[in-house]
Amino acid sequence: MMKNRIEINVYNMKRIFGLVFSAILTSGLFAQANLVDTMRDSASSSRSANSGFAEEEFRLGVQSYYRGAYNEAIQEFEKALSYLPGENTILDWLGKSYYRAGVEGAALQQWQFASDDGYGGLLLQNRIEIVGDRRVTQAEYDYAQHYTESGSYPYVNGSTLIYSRPVSALANSDGSIWVVSYGTNELLHYNVNGLVTERSQGAFSGFDRPMDVIRLQNGNLLVSEFAGDRLSLLDPNGKFIKYIGEKGRKEGQVIGPQYLAEDSHGNIYVTDFGNSRVVVFDPDGNGLLHFGGKSVDFAGLKSPTGIAVVNDRIFVADSVYGAIYEFDKAGNFISNLVNEGTFSRPESMKVWGDYLILTDNNEIVTVDTDTGSKFVNGRTPKGTSRITSAVPDMNGNIIVTDFKGNDIFVMSKMNELVGGFFVQVERVISDSFPKVTMEVRVENRHRQPIVGLDAGNFLVTEGRVPVTDMKVIGAANNNDIADITILIDRSLEMEEYEEQVNTAVRELSAAMNGRGKVTVISVGEIPVTEYSGSPDNLNTFSTKALKSSYTDAAALDLGIRLAANGLVNAEKKRGIVFLTAGTVSQNAFMKYGLSDLSAYLGNNAISFSTVLVCQSTTAQEIEYITKSTTGGTYYVYRAEGLTPVISDLIGLPSGLYQITFTSNLAGQTNFGKRYLPIEVETYLLNRSGKDESGYFAPLQ
Repeated sequence: MMKNRIEINVYNMKRIFGLVFSAILTSGLFAQANLVDTMRDSASSSRSANSGFAEEEFRLGVQSYYRGAYNEAIQEFEKALSYLPGENTILDWLGKSYYRAGVEGAALQQWQFASDDGYGGLLLQNRIEIVGDRRVTQAEYDYAQHYTESGSYPYVNGSTLIYSRPVSALANSDGSIWVVSYGTNELLHYNVNGLVTERSQGAFSGFDRPMDVIRLQNGNLLVSEFAGDRLSLLDPNGKFIKYIGEKGRKEGQVIGPQYLAEDSHGNIYVTDFGNSRVVVFDPDGNGLLHFGGKSVDFAGLKSPTGIAVVNDRIFVADSVYGAIYEFDKAGNFISNLVNEGTFSRPESMKVWGDYLILTDNNEIVTVDTDTGSKFVNGRTPKGTSRITSAVPDMNGNIIVTDFKGNDIFVMSKMNELVGGFFVQVERVISDSFPKVTMEVRVENRHRQPIVGLDAGNFLVTEGRVPVTDMKVIGAANNNDIADITILIDRSLEMEEYEEQVNTAVRELSAAMNGRGKVTVISVGEIPVTEYSGSPDNLNTFSTKALKSSYTDAAALDLGIRLAANGLVNAEKKRGIVFLTAGTVSQNAFMKYGLSDLSAYLGNNAISFSTVLVCQSTTAQEIEYITKSTTGGTYYVYRAEGLTPVISDLIGLPSGLYQITFTSNLAGQTNFGKRYLPIEVETYLLNRSGKDESGYFAPLQ
């Protein structure tokens, strides 16, 4: 397929990018030996005295920052600057504190001051660029962007065959993927670094030309077997459970099943190539119905391939007609989403938000499910490849299987390849120095978390010298517990919805299953913390006990800020749930603007979701914050109940990693007064990112 592909492993990435980062380091945050050393090397006695005061305020500021007390940190760094105006390292930390406090404009200003003075080099310039770009652009939807190849998974390792004729893939929430190998009759499990960690052959007799794999709502996997004329149900780890369907033309029978989909009720849809139709099974695997035949207003499917379900709308691609058709759940033809002749040979079709992503010969295409408009995201060389599936993964890439080219490769947005990752050292815990624990967040340029990394993806150094015994001991993406804060709107219109509020609070707390902490804040003219503790204590919650009165001037900005302050040091999965009728008062955002509030939440990984107590639209301000923080909007009496509010929050991806190491600077702490530099580099395929920070050992 692509002749000049370079397959880069983590080791080679570190060797190659080490040369680049050595240049960054020499002009970076710690080109000077140390902040404290710089302060003490002054020739002026008055400056030396000021340096001592600045040194202490700086140390307190760093410690406040790592405690999550960002307002305190800002005050302490500003005091330090009053003693040493223009000290670049202090400016850098002041900018970090403003950033985490959500005041991104002030953060950029401090960083720019330092950068203009020649401090920070390319690393600081890149940070300014990324944060500035985030402020002026909304969260980007990836559907209408161009992608380019960024790496591949080789089909051989020496003389050992790994896979043959890859036909489809399935992305997992931990960043790994399942790939169907048609030629070797296997299902392969790859980690983010392209290493096979598991293999599944299905039942004892093995798969018979597997075609597609999907994950069902209960977590099980379903594989279609083209030559076996059946479906294989597997557990989440790929262990065989049972067969579904059999060969034939009757209900619940198939000939040459290809691609799979599932609706919100758990019904299973499979394109039945041999019978030119779609066959539907119930969640237990019993045949329900089939559709796609000729009718009064539809010519009938000729060669059905890809199938997808979006909001229970059924879309089917036909490789002969080159079209996409829409059906309802009963199999009735609705309309042409994309007319005949639009595609040359469409294959797999998967859901991507409210869009479809499908493969058409050598092209990857997204299709708007409302308008049918299409956008070509990427291409491979004609004649040498036939792409059969393209699947978005959890890290913002597209995983592509090339059946003809016998290749699995990763495609990324060009600006992500050039700009790299946004890496941040969020916390350093040095209480047991020289044993140190560090929390590092890894995102792409548009705040999308990078998940699935391990120790091989990180390089930690202190003053450019690698630390000892570095380990990744935890990834927040794997956490299954969350802390939430419930904001209750006390606007006048909420007075008639007290029972709905009671229901919402009780359901949300019950959905936590006694795990995590819940806080209740009522949002009146002044927000009031009504409760904080175990969710089990809210099973008899009543609005009658709230201290805050109803008002026509509910200060939502103060309520959000208070809620976020309490969540900064909470569980790594954390969020705010706002109970409202959907309106906001005229003075709802008098002190804090929408952009600052959204930045504060986003920069501290706090989601904001809305639960409507009545069937109405939400105010634009609420909708803006909800969308900006990857939250959701729910109705209190929705059929599914409010349990998904908590499960959705826990299911949000997180790029936070906890790393431990042994410092090599044990003899250089100056009794805990010396600022110890630390650098973290992150690599994944041919993408990378870096942050530089520092910490203090405990005072002695």
